[in-house]
Amino acid sequence: MRSLLGMIALGVAATTLLVLDRNARTGSADLGAAPRKTVDAGPRTVAPKPEARKSTEPHGNPAFVQHVEHLTATVPEGFTVVGQHPFAVIGDESPEVVQQRATSTVKWATDRLKQLYFPNDPDRVINVWLFKDKASYERNTRALFDDTPTTPFGYFSHKDAALIMNIATGGGTLVHEMVHAFMAANFPECPAWFNEGLASLYEQCGDNGGRIWGYTNWRLAGLQKTIAANRTKLASFEKLCHTTSRQFYDADPGTYYAQARYLCYYLQQHELLDSFYQRFRRDVRNDPSGYKTLVAVLGVDDMDEFQTRWENWVLGLRFP
Repeated sequence: MRSLLGMIALGVAATTLLVLDRNARTGSADLGAAPRKTVDAGPRTVAPKPEARKSTEPHGNPAFVQHVEHLTATVPEGFTVVGQHPFAVIGDESPEVVQQRATSTVKWATDRLKQLYFPNDPDRVINVWLFKDKASYERNTRALFDDTPTTPFGYFSHKDAALIMNIATGGGTLVHEMVHAFMAANFPECPAWFNEGLASLYEQCGDNGGRIWGYTNWRLAGLQKTIAANRTKLASFEKLCHTTSRQFYDADPGTYYAQARYLCYYLQQHELLDSFYQRFRRDVRNDPSGYKTLVAVLGVDDMDEFQTRWENWVLGLRFP
């Protein structure tokens, strides 16, 4: 069954990972997978080759290896640890599936996100905990982090330097949270609307000429319903850009998320998203909301007229 967050496309070159099984205490396998278009977000297995096991180049530094080895010695029985710099992937599915997720989701997204946006890695290794189902997610979040999840999908814990996922809901949540980890290291001043808009864009994504590319997703229906029912309920882009974090997350989070995502989707479809990000990051001290940069990148004089055109464009989109 396709998860709520849908499918992500996988395109993976051969890579060498540091993989340690909590039970077997063995090293890593040299995993290779041919590029593919789309698969669902459910488990995929890869038969490991019997080569010598070593860490990813050029990140086979002692601190990273030590981090992964320490995790392997301390995680609960039944978990596999896979080093995929700058992340350490820990999961309670089979070792083959954990390896595949580290390669086909974490490495795939990392390579493409860094190519477009994020030259800087997080200043510490981020642990990616992939719990196999709802029961494991809820049980282990309490046991390992003394926390109770407020979302069925997953979240990023800054305190624990960890992405904590119910991977049964799909890989889209994982990519979403990876964006937040990279954003914190590269653009800490980023306001909530763009942080969540960009992360939400890649909840459903694939490869477009070697670039990560967002597709329409489940957030579209609610946005179209709001536009069609009463356009005055939708915030102006000026208001969206000037929302505080509290306003964005508390006032009308469903609509704000969708509006921010499909603004980013519009920028992507018109080849403006990369330039918007770079200019916004460069000029954030003079434009902390990003609104002035948005107007400049769009090249429009009348934002009300643009929003009407954007809303009509959104109404013409389809998912699936």
